[in-house]
Parts: sequence; C-alpha cells; structure tokens
Amino acid sequence: MATTNAHARRRLDARLQLLRPLVDEPRPHKGWIRAIRDALGMSSTELAARMGVSQQAIPDLERSEVRDTIKVGSLRRAADALDCDLVCLLVPRTSLDHAVKAQARRRAASHIGPVAHHSRLEDQQVNDDDTNTQLDELAVRFIDRRGLWVDPDPPQ
Repeated sequence: MATTNAHARRRLDARLQLLRPLVDEPRPHKGWIRAIRDALGMSSTELAARMGVSQQAIPDLERSEVRDTIKVGSLRRAADALDCDLVCLLVPRTSLDHAVKAQARRRAASHIGPVAHHSRLEDQQVNDDDTNTQLDELAVRFIDRRGLWVDPDPPQ
C-alpha cells in the first residue's frame, strides 16, 4: 500500500505542479463573473435572461462571488450563461509528498518528545544527531499509515 500511495502522490504532484501558476493569478477586484461579462459586452439584464433569473439577482450574484459566499451551483449556472467552464481546484501549497513527510515527522516528534523529556530528567539525554536519526526512522514508519493526520493532542 505504501508504494501505491507514494506513486499516486508523485503522479498527482506532477499534474498539480502544472496548475501552480493559476493559483497566483489574482481574481479581478469585481470578480470573474463581472470581468467576463464586461469583456463580452454583456449587460446584467442579458446575463439574467440567459440564467433565467431577475436582473437584480446579477449584482447580488457578483457581490457574493467577491465576498466568497457564492454557491458552487450559482457559479456553475453563471459560467454556463457566460459560455465558460467552471473549474474548481484544490492545489496544495507544497508537494503532497512533502506534506506527508512533514506530518509524519511531526507525529514522530510527538511520540519521541515525552521520551526525550524523560531522558533529560534522568540525565540520559541523546545528542541532536541521534535524535534526528530517531525522528527520521520513526517518521518513515508513519508515512502512509492510517491516523497520520489525526492530531495526537487535540486542543481543548
């Protein structure tokens, strides 16, 4: 299973890397619906007719897009009326592989932390290189295991 997950992460990372430039593209300050409608020379009345809604619904729709309160279904209907495709993407901020490895290392640290604390109290502290080696070895065991993303100490 681990190799299957790692392979799937690498394949998806490669595909998502191509989308990264899209994430950095800022949304027009009046929103995509308004920007595309204006670029097409389409009035709010014309868009309303194409969507089958009242003319007053269009400014409300455009404001809800800018406020990030628009419903996906409404955005999809607006896209159709503007002869556009709606593309909703989740693009990770780092590679999926990096995210998994970082989380595995955090989990390993949460397991080793109490042991390291106890060792310091007993004056049996392990040096930093050995601690990092232990963290790396334990982290490898956490990768692709169920429960990796469960917070061991949930906030109260």
